[in-house]
Amino acid sequence: MSLLNTLDRVDADLAAGRVPVARQRLRGLVSSFPHDPTLRRRLAEVYRLYGDAAEAGRWMYLEEDRREDETVAFEERYASPARRMRALAWRGPEAQAATAFAREQLAAVRAARAGELGRAVDWDDPASYEERAYDHPVPGSAGWTLKGVLVGGGCVVGVLLNLGIWVVGLVTIAD
Repeated sequence: MSLLNTLDRVDADLAAGRVPVARQRLRGLVSSFPHDPTLRRRLAEVYRLYGDAAEAGRWMYLEEDRREDETVAFEERYASPARRMRALAWRGPEAQAATAFAREQLAAVRAARAGELGRAVDWDDPASYEERAYDHPVPGSAGWTLKGVLVGGGCVVGVLLNLGIWVVGLVTIAD
């Protein structure tokens, strides 16, 4: 189905109140045409119908006339540069962006992630910028804690008691 046919269907879906269907069609179009700012803008408008400022901010992030509250909501929901890279669903070099502002935004997000990793990252290779479990350590996971020692010790005592009961039971049966 062509871009124009799909956009006609989006318009028909919105007119009929089928907002989720329109949203899904637009998500597919943005996936197929990630460099088209008009599609991103339309998707943001649909998310505004839902009242989802973070998602509206996500799809308007590359636009100079974006709303500050939506941008803040997007940056809070997608707090790390890796998550922003994934959320923006961009492919290819920043030079393919329609405006200088969009190119600057894309370059800034990519540079922030590259800075965190200490190596180059590429929009076309999600594995180069994906977050992994060790990128963000769990608070309190470094070293031993009193609670951890007590829980571990309790488990060891429980296992030893259980083994003792088994041994006494086996000796009793054998006699």
